[in-house]
Amino acid sequence: MRSREATPGDGRPRRDLTPPPAPSPLTVGVYDNHTHLEYADPSTGSRGDNPLDYREALDLASSVGVRGVVQVGTDVETSRWSAEIAAVEPRVLAAVAIHPNDTPELAARGELEAALAVIDELAVQPRVRAIGETGLDFYRTDEAGRPAQIAAFEAHIAIAKRHGLALQIHDRDAHGTVVSTLDRVGAPDRTVFHCFSGDVALARLAVERGWYLSFAGTVTFKNAQNLRDALEIVPPHLILVETDAPFLTPVPYRGRPNSSYLIPYTVRAMAEVRGTDPSMLAALIASNTEAVYGTWDAHPITEPISVFDPVRFDHRGFDERGFDR
Repeated sequence: MRSREATPGDGRPRRDLTPPPAPSPLTVGVYDNHTHLEYADPSTGSRGDNPLDYREALDLASSVGVRGVVQVGTDVETSRWSAEIAAVEPRVLAAVAIHPNDTPELAARGELEAALAVIDELAVQPRVRAIGETGLDFYRTDEAGRPAQIAAFEAHIAIAKRHGLALQIHDRDAHGTVVSTLDRVGAPDRTVFHCFSGDVALARLAVERGWYLSFAGTVTFKNAQNLRDALEIVPPHLILVETDAPFLTPVPYRGRPNSSYLIPYTVRAMAEVRGTDPSMLAALIASNTEAVYGTWDAHPITEPISVFDPVRFDHRGFDERGFDR
């Protein structure tokens, strides 16, 4: 298979980029509350280089018990696309935002306020149910860029509260500042730590404030005992699940492209950590997800799906290491 061919020029084996096989379906359906359908899938398997169309990805997800997804924008273009998809696809709700890693450059060019104004405009659409992903990323942003990140984070929080929407937080190596910012300006009623990356201490801080913790495929990683320890102490009503597809594919397919149809692997691993039945956990997560974002049928789609021609986006941040962020 091409997936094990040497990478040209360096002699190393190439990562397997073929889509993993589908798991057995969940008996009780769940929602993927954070995915990126806009990313192209550079599959090298039997599908050749053709990416999965977003409708194919949703069909695969439906076949294993995924009832719907929250499609997340990370800039003006993908946020608009997310809102457009949600308007015409009944299995999709949208979240819109400017990713924290983009905010320093936008601020330097004098374009951040205009970008945030677009997010504010998109937030009024009925199938846009969250502002995100927003937050702080001190892993990829140095000290000079952090004031712009914090200012943008505060602006997103204000947008979420103004429109009564949930907030999806991106928090990487910035736990203390994320919490202190939320405490200082006031968190929205429904605040979600997307792809929770903290430990028991951060989980306790979030739980005390009634914030939701969303677990991704990282909870299955061998080196992520901190996430499993955190998952054990979170009250049932504050647990969510996500893929962050196409990244963070759960074990045993870590490093290969992720998609919403793989979420049963994560749900089953989470159930094992908590010592509960996967169907019981799935039912709980589905209820929690609707409590955060509302129901997927609360606002009907606005036009036939067949007339919509989706935009294609290339992977940003993908390299030979595969689909680990």
